[in-house]
Amino acid sequence: MLTEHAGKITSIVGRQLEVKTVVVHDLNKQRSVDLTGVKVSNDPFEIINDSEIQMMVEVMGTIDQAKDYIEAALRAGKHVVTANKDLIALHGPSLVALAREKGCDLFYEASVAGGIPILRTIVNSFAADRIVEVKGIVNGTTNFIMTQMNQNGLDYATALAQAQEKGFAEADPTNDVEGIDAAYKMVILTQFAFGMDIKLADIYVEGISKVHAADIAEAKRLGYQIKLLGRAKLIDGSIDVTVAPVLVPQTQPLANVANENNAVFVTGAAVGETMFYGPGAGELPTANSVLSDIITVSKNINMGTTGTRFNEYQTPIQKATDDQVVDPYYLALEVADRPGQMLKLTEIMTENQASFNLLTQTELPDQRARIMLVTHEMSRQQLKRIKVALQEVADLEIKAAYKVLN
Repeated sequence: MLTEHAGKITSIVGRQLEVKTVVVHDLNKQRSVDLTGVKVSNDPFEIINDSEIQMMVEVMGTIDQAKDYIEAALRAGKHVVTANKDLIALHGPSLVALAREKGCDLFYEASVAGGIPILRTIVNSFAADRIVEVKGIVNGTTNFIMTQMNQNGLDYATALAQAQEKGFAEADPTNDVEGIDAAYKMVILTQFAFGMDIKLADIYVEGISKVHAADIAEAKRLGYQIKLLGRAKLIDGSIDVTVAPVLVPQTQPLANVANENNAVFVTGAAVGETMFYGPGAGELPTANSVLSDIITVSKNINMGTTGTRFNEYQTPIQKATDDQVVDPYYLALEVADRPGQMLKLTEIMTENQASFNLLTQTELPDQRARIMLVTHEMSRQQLKRIKVALQEVADLEIKAAYKVLN
């Protein structure tokens, strides 16, 4: 991209950008990119100790190792562009502080949603607005899997195997399918949208590995698709951040975001709801986001304005309590098919001042039944009490408890 778009980039930046050194793990690996005239090394300090190099781009992955190299580069006075979401989510504040101390830029647009310029949009286009909610599909692997389950009727294991065959899922898919990758991205989005440096431990995280085909089918019958959504919501000045499967109405645009694509909704008090859609990963989309950061740093070098934060907005953290967070919920239960079970369920709901919006029962083999219900809005505290009470009922198992998107 630097080569093919060189004329446009030079006209925007006012200087010609040149790749001097590339550091790789395996010097003998065949590469599709022409590196004629570029020094190729397996030693990161070939970049860090080179006084001619002004900017380092880190796309190696890892956490501790990448952190060491980025810190060394910043201490050497080099600006840094990274796509490393795990690193930024865990160590972003300390790296940002070091960059500022050294008068260097640190940018990481590609760390969230691949080719979607969501972070820069929040910083620039929402600077004068008060964001009240950010929600969306921020992991392409899980969205591919859920698309196959929702649209093609595949079970989880088959859909995961297909994702691995296509290269969307790793051999060990845990970070993706258990929602950890999406949670890292929600840490960063929350920092940008609300100015709060939350930690991974502050997020409720539930993945898709336990989503049943029966719940997919029931959701579809009711007019929903199940998607893994990240959501950060401001409630009376407090923040609630979750990553979990959610029933999304078929009429909501997020329901139609298919395969490896991502989509992020940003709701501002002034502008209302806006949607940003595009590829969540891939070589060229990610490269485009990295290159936009490179151009920004280059312009800052020209203007002598380096050393400012990517995101200057900061506010104290105030976490919402469970009784503040209110949503409708979908519950799936498996019970012994005998008299009195439905009465117990109704009593538990009544005791916790919760009510049904709809309720269905399906017969299963061996005198079992599957009960699926959607509640009216209730607090997460009510849901927790209901789940505790249901777990004490003999011959009853909670199979799923998912939010329903309004």
